Amino acid sequence: MMKTSSRWSGIGFQALAVLLALAFTTVVMLISGADPLQVYQNIITGALGSPTKVDDILVAWTPLLLATAGLLLTFTAGLWNIGIEGQITLGAIFTTWALRVLQPTDLPPTLIVAVGFLAGALGGMFWAGLVGLLKIFGNVNEIFGGLGLNFVATALTIWLIFGPWKRPGVGSMSGTEPFPLELWLPTLPGFRLSPLALAMGIIAIAIVYILLRGTYFGLRLKAVGRNGRAAFLMGIPTTRYMLMAFLLCGLMAGLAGATQVLAVYHRLIPSISSGYGFLGMMVAMLVNYQALWAAPVALFFAALNIGSIQLPIVLKLDSSLSGVLQGSLVLFVLLMDGVRRRLTRS
Repeated sequence: MMKTSSRWSGIGFQALAVLLALAFTTVVMLISGADPLQVYQNIITGALGSPTKVDDILVAWTPLLLATAGLLLTFTAGLWNIGIEGQITLGAIFTTWALRVLQPTDLPPTLIVAVGFLAGALGGMFWAGLVGLLKIFGNVNEIFGGLGLNFVATALTIWLIFGPWKRPGVGSMSGTEPFPLELWLPTLPGFRLSPLALAMGIIAIAIVYILLRGTYFGLRLKAVGRNGRAAFLMGIPTTRYMLMAFLLCGLMAGLAGATQVLAVYHRLIPSISSGYGFLGMMVAMLVNYQALWAAPVALFFAALNIGSIQLPIVLKLDSSLSGVLQGSLVLFVLLMDGVRRRLTRS
């Protein structure tokens, strides 16, 4: 009876947090001179107004699922992997490198694409491993180490686009030379969505859910995140588990970068990560690090992103209004969770 009451209390506080986030976003709209009803209507229309828009949502959902899945592991281990943006970027760079090397060969396109995914995963793991090693052996906080490596990854991308991988005769912010059609992931007829990429994102979330809920590894990872010192005294190799969390997160981030190259842009562009790493952090915090709710919340965030694209066109408003709603949702959910904990404790 007590557990049921606590569950309903938690749902009530979460509902209140959503209402407060909507109220806060509405106030921001009013201050900016916008009609909130028109804004919300345009976001819904922009997200669900046609099959093409729904397709765009699913395209955005795929890398967001992969990034969120990886972050759930590092967050569970008590690690703030801010460097996931750089890990996505390195995954894209490694994928582009692999495709550029293998494209002139006689290997079948399917094998080249598979190697591209493998290279992307290795790139993400490599960059995440650097953050982990800096923290474990260099005593560098993962927030600062990750942020620093994000800047390095961005600079490396721009250097490659305007330097060694420059398009013939021109250096362009549009990115490197597009890959031939045979190196693109197959998509649904008339749409941009790659079923293979989407399946990869869903499988990643499912694997993380199983790992954290029903395995010895997940139990130990939670112990490290709750109290690293106590876990160490109980015989758990905390540094090994922390590094494994970083590597697994990097693997999924690298796959997100690979899908951006192979399924979305078909080349390397300067902003290849598209902010999915930071957006994944908001999703992970909003679901309180529970993988069960990560997929639907990530889908909602992807819909907000796509739906807000037409705000500048129709209402002459900045599309970042959806970011205000996303950020305020996370803020108020965390705030209400803290209030609930304080009230139940007293």
